[in-house]
Amino acid sequence: MKEVAPLQRDYDVVIIGAGVVGCALARELARYDLSIGMVEQAGDVCEGTSKANTAILHTGFDCTPGTLESRLVARGYTLLGHYAEEAGIAVERCGAILVAWDAEQAAALEAIEAKALANGYRDTERLTPEGVRTREPHLGEGIAGGLVVPGEAIIDPWSVPLAFAVEAVSAGVELHLNMQVLGIESGEGGHRLTTTGGEVRAQWLLNAAGLSAAMVDGLCDHHDFSVQPRRGELLVFDKLARGLLSSIILPVPTARTKGVLVSPTVFGNVLLGPTADDVDDPAATATTASGVDRLLAAGHRLLPALLGEEVTAAYAGLRAATESSDYQIHLHEAERYVCVGGIRSTGLTASLAIAEHVVEMMVSAGLEAVERERPPIPQMPPLGERQQRPYLDAVRIAEDPAYGEVLCHCERVTRGEVRDACVGTIPAVDLGGLRRRTRAMNGRCQAFYCGAEVTVLLAELAGIDAAALVGLTP
Repeated sequence: MKEVAPLQRDYDVVIIGAGVVGCALARELARYDLSIGMVEQAGDVCEGTSKANTAILHTGFDCTPGTLESRLVARGYTLLGHYAEEAGIAVERCGAILVAWDAEQAAALEAIEAKALANGYRDTERLTPEGVRTREPHLGEGIAGGLVVPGEAIIDPWSVPLAFAVEAVSAGVELHLNMQVLGIESGEGGHRLTTTGGEVRAQWLLNAAGLSAAMVDGLCDHHDFSVQPRRGELLVFDKLARGLLSSIILPVPTARTKGVLVSPTVFGNVLLGPTADDVDDPAATATTASGVDRLLAAGHRLLPALLGEEVTAAYAGLRAATESSDYQIHLHEAERYVCVGGIRSTGLTASLAIAEHVVEMMVSAGLEAVERERPPIPQMPPLGERQQRPYLDAVRIAEDPAYGEVLCHCERVTRGEVRDACVGTIPAVDLGGLRRRTRAMNGRCQAFYCGAEVTVLLAELAGIDAAALVGLTP
């Protein structure tokens, strides 16, 4: 992707943050005849909260009725479901079971079912302990009842923001990576951003900075909320564990967290987590011995046989918790500034609806929005285990033998896929970005066999020193 020189650049709209919400905003605004810039401090899109989540497409059945989150999750569920189908992004509509493990939790199911009805979701079904066991025979002992939510689904969480960003950039949005915002001056003439890449000016400013949203809000002289980073640790189990369950297994939620779940993934693994620990450091994404121990204890209760399977990976993500359980979306009309903060675990599902809502607010506040022809929805690589992967596609291999040359044998990733990820509209420039675009090095050996070859190929295609990619040089 050709970098756009940011010095003294003027835009109609600047978006701070290129996570799933920022990318959805860029995509939505790209429908109009506007000059749009997106500023991201990391070296890739989807580098923050958006890359580490539970990868669930939520119905919104358990949102607080009447909240903005409830409305946008319900709308986003439909929008993202359709978008994923058009873009070829993996979705499996496996449904979920909310499992009660004691009499108190079983009694709470009635209120949860009523909440679902208040949110407009009418497809729940109560189950007896025997009914839960029939559906999921490998669950632990002591089941006291259950509530089926058939609409819950699992989704490829990495291809979603990347697809939004590719579509936006293809429509003319200018993406500035490795560019941190240092200061903001706002006045009648608009906003002037001082960044590590130079000065950027905007008539409208959108704050989608995730964990940094409150900080950016403060730079704009607003203090509507504060952000408390909340770390969620998760364990990824080997694909051999996939036969242990067919649905997402949800706990009865508390006021603080939705609790630890166990879920299949579209990549063929089983996911256990997350924990919920408030931390002071907004970069504290390391896993902990305490977190792993708690997850293993929860897994033993939920799905005892899971602990006999291999753990492929452990990771942690930070959610932007605020004083409010609702989204913090605030329009400051006179300043032409919108803060989009407090978007937590449902942000992936709601992303397109959030973008739709924000742009509607902007138009009502005077944004001149003249529609223009937009590019087609990009076709994303088929990363789902139930999709036709390139190594199985005889027609594709006949056209390009690189799709038949497997580099990562654990995840069945081919040389052609790695090449494509390194030369796309928004190419991978590091190993993390390559993992998210291809699944390479994400398997049970964690790059032990393929890491060297994949790293050399990425270095050659991206023009980067291979030693630098693995941290062997400054």
